[in-house]
Amino acid sequence: MELITKEIKAKLSKNIGNAKIDKPYLKLFNPCGSATWLISEYKENTGLLFGLCDLGMGFTELGYVSLEEIMAITLPLGLKIERDIYFKPAKTLQEYANDARIIGHIE
Repeated sequence: MELITKEIKAKLSKNIGNAKIDKPYLKLFNPCGSATWLISEYKENTGLLFGLCDLGMGFTELGYVSLEEIMAITLPLGLKIERDIYFKPAKTLQEYANDARIIGHIE
């Protein structure tokens, strides 16, 4: 599965440095674990994604993550990290982060 489509790339590129828009148009997840990433920015020249990261340890963190590293993750049975094709952002990244801080994970 393609993790970032052209349409998603375009939306994430518009978010760079614009906190007023800042919606996470990309949700990645571990299909056999609890890791989830809500991504609001993608810098194609560096391959870095910015977003809310939840590795399933009871807390979340805003920060940068490497697309190359996420794509290199191999899970049991040869599975890989997947994109939630049904995800539509209902709020800004900061709103997701505030909610996650309260409950300890991305909901």
